Amino acid sequence: MKNRDIISQIKFDKKGLVVAIVQDDKGEVLMVAYMNSEALIKTIETRRMHYYSRSRKKLWLKGEESGNFQVLKDIYIDCDNDALLFVIEQKGGACHKGYYSCFFRKLQKEDDSFCEVEDKIFNPKEVYKK
Repeated sequence: MKNRDIISQIKFDKKGLVVAIVQDDKGEVLMVAYMNSEALIKTIETRRMHYYSRSRKKLWLKGEESGNFQVLKDIYIDCDNDALLFVIEQKGGACHKGYYSCFFRKLQKEDDSFCEVEDKIFNPKEVYKK
């Protein structure tokens, strides 16, 4: 199947984006991001995860600064064709705050606050020098 055939099956939103849910090959959800068609095509072609930054309004390769690349294993699409699930092999941490997963805080029922349940695996100040 050609890339344009894959793209034609996806319902991108009005801004040309689709939700990308990312989980590692062990089943842990690591992050949620957005992709445009260019990011999806680059991901398929290179087997490395590319995303579209809504704040910076540009394409980016996960790991381009940190070295914490994500290697594509599988792609799933949801029943409405408007969200994609990527199974990846994570190199280092996925979270720009230094954690393996962006979901490192859990709601504590006792006081309705979010508490860190994961330790940092890298120092973002050392990795992201910009």
